[in-house]
Amino acid sequence: MDVFYRESPNAPPDAPVMVHLHGFGLSGRYLLPTAERLADEYRTYVPDLPGFGRSWRAPRALDVPGLAQTAARFLDDRGVERATLVGNSMGCPVITEFAYSFPDRIDRAILVSPAGGVYNQPLMGAITQLARDGGREPKRMLRVAVPDYLKFGIPSTVRMFRSLTRYPSYERLLALRIPTLAVVGDRDPLMPPPAIVREVATNTDNHVVLVVIEGAAHAINFSHPDELAHVIRLFMADKPIVDDPDLPGLAHVEEVHRSPHHPPVSDT
Repeated sequence: MDVFYRESPNAPPDAPVMVHLHGFGLSGRYLLPTAERLADEYRTYVPDLPGFGRSWRAPRALDVPGLAQTAARFLDDRGVERATLVGNSMGCPVITEFAYSFPDRIDRAILVSPAGGVYNQPLMGAITQLARDGGREPKRMLRVAVPDYLKFGIPSTVRMFRSLTRYPSYERLLALRIPTLAVVGDRDPLMPPPAIVREVATNTDNHVVLVVIEGAAHAINFSHPDELAHVIRLFMADKPIVDDPDLPGLAHVEEVHRSPHHPPVSDT
């Protein structure tokens, strides 16, 4: 199958690999603002998963396990043994399935606005949440999202939503045994309120750091790339995640939970 992807041109040859996985109905284009800010530090890939964007389109859309298998085959094709995976929305269940199926091939998981669970059911409820989110995203997001959604189509939307609702997202999340960063926005209508997310995080025996970006909605990779890239850098260095006062805008970054199982905080 043909997979369209973007690759960083300037990363050092020995730089760790970072792969960015997109959300429901979209291509990888809206992930580029964050990926580009990290491209000089990591060997970066931003693919369009099969059935999305400019990649090969199967007669029937792949389910979550199928997309995770494809991500592994993509890494095989690029000669990559291990990588850190960064996902947004639907990309997060794909990452947890990848970690479940290929635990020796993932270094860290970065889950941005993870979606597809009970809170996003039924389909009409999820569509309502997406419509609300559209009004909270930057207007320039429309130029990226609308063509992608129209190309993805209604039949694929129904099949992919069915796959997401059948996928054991919560169980796979609890099964993660690698350093995991979860980033949510306090204006995201597709996510439970941050207080509930924090309660779930603190009640799990997982290697997770939970961060809230105040002022962000669902597509954080597009709307708040500076803040998200800043958070990712600190997480990758095992440093406390604090706000960067030099970043423009009104968004505020706050680490609200760090599991005792996560690697110790580095002072360097």
